Amino acid sequence: MIPNFNGEQLLPQILPPAILALSATATPYEIIVADDASTDQSVVLLHRDFPQVRIIQLPTNGGFSKTANAGIRAAQFDWVLLLNSDVKLTSTYFEFILPYSQQPTVFSVSGRIKGWGTDQIQDGGKYPVFQGAKIKTSYDFFPAQTSPANFSFPCFYSSGANAFINRKIFLKLGGFNELFSPFYVEDTELSLRAWRLGYNNYYEHKAICAHRTSSTIGSPERKKQVNRIYNRNKYLLHAIHLDGLYLFSWFFQLKLELVFRLITFRFTPLLSYIDFIKLIPAVIKSRATLRKLAKGKKLESVPALFSKIQQQINQHPVQLQQR
Repeated sequence: MIPNFNGEQLLPQILPPAILALSATATPYEIIVADDASTDQSVVLLHRDFPQVRIIQLPTNGGFSKTANAGIRAAQFDWVLLLNSDVKLTSTYFEFILPYSQQPTVFSVSGRIKGWGTDQIQDGGKYPVFQGAKIKTSYDFFPAQTSPANFSFPCFYSSGANAFINRKIFLKLGGFNELFSPFYVEDTELSLRAWRLGYNNYYEHKAICAHRTSSTIGSPERKKQVNRIYNRNKYLLHAIHLDGLYLFSWFFQLKLELVFRLITFRFTPLLSYIDFIKLIPAVIKSRATLRKLAKGKKLESVPALFSKIQQQINQHPVQLQQR
């Protein structure tokens, strides 16, 4: 399932490799493109050149989480690969991903992302790290060459760029939280929600795909807007999932960081914080929904969960890298 917005130039490059990889599985499949009200000729191109693709058209532009939710909910199979429109699969990708579908508690699996036309690794498994009381999402890990071929590495979250998702669990969890629209951190929040409710996320180093980095340099105003949304969504992640002393400590740490940024004339984080404060009622609702999904069971705390994931990952040698 491919969320698309104005991907007219990219779709002809990523669909043929996806079809090749799917055909190699010798299992039934469908390809869905969920179009987020594109203003280019994406839909026309799909109808003309890829008639086998099923198109879901959103009437208005809603961002990644809404588009991904619409596409995954419309899928007919129990497992769905969520694939960005700028990510190209290798022909053996599913050979290493499909075995995870036999494990009932697996929610998602993501593969290694390298550069488009290069062997440079852009994304690996996501390693959980706290900085004070702040959740860091920028640490990747890669298994060392000595790691056994059959060892499955758990990971903090599955990248929305290539996430093989158990659709039944996805629906039980309620899908991506659309509070995070238009983009960023929604994949982290959903994976963390899955972990806390007793499901697992994995990283498969042998499943490889390639990401095309955009060569377009956005305007300074656009970059500020993107950073504003990203910061706001990081605040939402913490407010939804931290509890007790960690939640209090995070708020205190956040306020200190905001003061420092204001002193150094960086105002975007403050604007992000104002945006976040306006969403507090929705945060309270998300926390209540999470506890409702737990059905009376005690949710595992994020610090305890991070410790458990770290211990499992560190059973075999890994290399850490901060993006």
